[in-house]
Amino acid sequence: MPAGGKGTTAQAECAEMLRRAGLRRTRQRLALARLIAEGGDRHLSAEALHREAQRAGCAVSVATVYNTLHRFVDAGLLREIAVAPGCVRFDTNTEHHHHFYDEETGALSDIPGDAVRLEKLPAPPAGRRVGRVEVVVRLVGRDGRAPSEL
Repeated sequence: MPAGGKGTTAQAECAEMLRRAGLRRTRQRLALARLIAEGGDRHLSAEALHREAQRAGCAVSVATVYNTLHRFVDAGLLREIAVAPGCVRFDTNTEHHHHFYDEETGALSDIPGDAVRLEKLPAPPAGRRVGRVEVVVRLVGRDGRAPSEL
């Protein structure tokens, strides 16, 4: 996502980014792209982005936010990270990297791509190839129990 700038410059950058990605430049997509860009690198939920949009005076439904985020993922503008059943985050950093996920707080933080080494991957099924490997390291409390066990 482009870095958030001032006024019409940021709007123009977001419009150009959507154009290059082959996405229609709707009012909602432009508004959401600008909010995402202004936040810098982060891991956001659709609900959090919806709250940001509401505070910014952007009338957009939660369904529109979800649909827009998924379109941005399909276009390569965001990465979708499934951190737990029913818990998806959208990562503004599309470069190769991995994540720590704190099961107690729900915090997601980056791990540099070269900090994780995999010795061997299984062969993919016939006719398929590995697109990328993403590692999510799940963190629990010091006593080793997950929050659901406490």
